[in-house]
Amino acid sequence: MAIDEKYVSSPTTSEADEARLVVTKRKVKWYRSTWFNALVLGLCNFMAPGIWGSMNALGGGGEQSPRLVNAANALTFCLMVLTCALSGVFVKYLGIKWTLILGAAGYCPYAAGLYCNNRYGSSWFVLLGAALCGLGAGIFWMAEAAIALAYPEPENQGRFLGFWLSFRIFGQILGGAVNVGLNASRDTAGKVSYSVFQVFIALQALAPVTGLLLSSPSQVQRTDGVTVSCGIPKSQRVFDELKATGRLFLGSKFILVIPLIAQSVFGEAVFFTFIGSWYSVRARALGSLLSGIVALIAGNILGQWLDSKRLSLRTRTRGAFGAIMITSGAWWLWGTIIATRYYRDKPLYDWTSSGFGTGFAWFLFMVLNFQVNYMYLYFVIGNLAESDEEVVRYAGLLRGTESAVQAVSYGLCSIPVMGQVGCIYLNFGLWAIAIVPAWLVIKDFGIGGDKKLAREGRRPATQAADSDTKHVLP
Repeated sequence: MAIDEKYVSSPTTSEADEARLVVTKRKVKWYRSTWFNALVLGLCNFMAPGIWGSMNALGGGGEQSPRLVNAANALTFCLMVLTCALSGVFVKYLGIKWTLILGAAGYCPYAAGLYCNNRYGSSWFVLLGAALCGLGAGIFWMAEAAIALAYPEPENQGRFLGFWLSFRIFGQILGGAVNVGLNASRDTAGKVSYSVFQVFIALQALAPVTGLLLSSPSQVQRTDGVTVSCGIPKSQRVFDELKATGRLFLGSKFILVIPLIAQSVFGEAVFFTFIGSWYSVRARALGSLLSGIVALIAGNILGQWLDSKRLSLRTRTRGAFGAIMITSGAWWLWGTIIATRYYRDKPLYDWTSSGFGTGFAWFLFMVLNFQVNYMYLYFVIGNLAESDEEVVRYAGLLRGTESAVQAVSYGLCSIPVMGQVGCIYLNFGLWAIAIVPAWLVIKDFGIGGDKKLAREGRRPATQAADSDTKHVLP
């Protein structure tokens, strides 16, 4: 294997304290590279949760009233809590790759249920599809999160996250583009064309097939030569695995970031219900398209920031946290003002209506805000895990907590007064509660080095990446 040695910065270095690390750049087979696996993971994300998000971005799954779909989504997230809690057991027996494939297979029945409801008016299939989706999505969410944290080289962690999560947004963009084309003449409230769901069913059926292209951890070839580890030992007893997961859940660090997780993901049901309640079919389709584009750009900018080699890990983490929390507070304040007015006046906006832009712009900013919050959560969890096994367990805990919060969120949004105004007030409060506990954890990131480097045994020789000492290349 050809070798090209060069000096690169450790992810925890800065210009002021420049501990350098020699990384051996190795040529790898393209289909075993981390970026090819990022592409496969992204395509699975696009076809499964990406298309799911596209349907929800239409407002209430594209239905005239969002209440049935919000209730179905609440069921989905309740069941996801269960499978996320057991995700370590699935990985122990199936491995991370086949856990991902099994989980991806659960999404298609959800789209099929929405199709039958849209075309034939049946409600039971929506609930069945939501249940099957929940059982699969819990382990899928855990598996893709663990892969995204374990597979990439440390210097590519942020860009890998941004690239992978971009595909979830591609699903939303595609769904929005299709719907703008099919519903451009519909300037009234109502449900979207059932032909849209036929496309969604086909795409979601391809998700588990695409997952077959993913490399198992032992097959991944990284340019730094480090062997990837992402799994639970076969020798680990099921009871011991559940106990280890419970211990992490009850640990002070994870408990302190639970409010941050809650305020980040509670809003998805809120702003999708908002666009479904007050906007016409074609305006909702346009919102799905444009919000995906702005979220795509913002997520990749954040990924570049988190991988910056000119700044210390501590600076990058704190800077991102400050920017995200300040802008989130501004958006929620704006949202409470808009929602109060809309609840009082009961408007229905089309893109030709006077006053259309105010609430529509808020929706775009909220989807952007969700994307950067969502991505930042992975970065936080990656800096909590002390071992490869903890990556899997923390990924399951993150996704399980997200699922529990979203189950509550979608359930509350199925109640008209909460969906139209109450949940926006509630999410504003969650944002305020999250700031201090999250800071108590995040302020320590970067002290003692990068956790991913530590897990992989690749600490700089100085062991002082965030110290005040400057180290010069020989």
